[in-house]
Amino acid sequence: MQLKAGEIAHILNGTVDGDSNVILSKIAKIEEGEPNALSFLANPKYEPFIYETQSSAVLVSKDYKPTKPLKTTLIRVVDPYAAFTKLLELVSQAQNQEFGIHATAFVHPNAKVADKVYVGPLAVIDEGATVGQNSRILSQAYVGKNVVLGEDSLLYPGVIINHHCIVGNRCIIHSGTVIGSDGFGFAPLPDRSYKKIPQTGNVIIENDVEIGANCAIDRATIGSTIIRNGVKLDNLVQIAHNVEVGEHTVIASQTGIAGSTKIGKYCIIAGQVGFVGHITIADGNTFAAQSGISNSVKTPNQKWFGSPAFDYGKALRTYSLYKNLPEMEKRLRELEQKISDLSVKDKSNK
Repeated sequence: MQLKAGEIAHILNGTVDGDSNVILSKIAKIEEGEPNALSFLANPKYEPFIYETQSSAVLVSKDYKPTKPLKTTLIRVVDPYAAFTKLLELVSQAQNQEFGIHATAFVHPNAKVADKVYVGPLAVIDEGATVGQNSRILSQAYVGKNVVLGEDSLLYPGVIINHHCIVGNRCIIHSGTVIGSDGFGFAPLPDRSYKKIPQTGNVIIENDVEIGANCAIDRATIGSTIIRNGVKLDNLVQIAHNVEVGEHTVIASQTGIAGSTKIGKYCIIAGQVGFVGHITIADGNTFAAQSGISNSVKTPNQKWFGSPAFDYGKALRTYSLYKNLPEMEKRLRELEQKISDLSVKDKSNK
């Protein structure tokens, strides 16, 4: 990036207070600013840094009023955080304009790869796979047989997408994630051993999904495991066979969802939450960290906590009592002793 402050203001529909011709070639935190860097101020607790920053320009809100003299140029926008995010997207796109297939990559002759695609060193695109325009498959990623990868998607190094799975447009999948591993399906036998149940389905990931590092999304036994539009998964999330995750649901690290469970739209699932299999979760529910979900949730837009999970407010009150149980027990024993003493005294007076 090498743009004038005025050019950036134009891109972001903002205005400039200061030198509109100052050259900005990098992005930096406001507390770590340096010459020719652009920073942003969205959180009021960082305001003291704006008077000291070495950054040449700072994105601020349109109504920001400094209380001291400034050494930096201000670029005023409606929403500094949103504008900064847009700018980061533009920088990222500019850095990722490389196309072509690396000499060490393998692309099967029967694969269909669009002309504007990047395939990195030692990456593999297997037989019958389809890769859409502007997608990027980085080093050592694997696109399996008959996989469909949409347009403008990004596979980081070491991503594996196994056979017959489908990934939509504008998806991002981070390193170490496996899409389409076998579901955990085993039939118990009379001798107490287990026989593997073939997992013949696939995984469908719709558009605008981001999946963190080292996640596992298992293929369906029959049919599809489905991740709907706009879902965001943190690192280390396990999605079992035949699960469906609704649109724009977000799931934090180390959460596990057992087989055939259906998660609704717009849910918020914190870290280390566990869902049993074959249940349904209504839209808009929120689950606090380390909750255990053992039954279907039929009412939308509720908050849950605990294991087994129950109403969030009641759970907090319950845990507040729980941590005071030793003191309550002590007081109870003291009261019991006092009652016993009074009873003995009463008998002696008769």
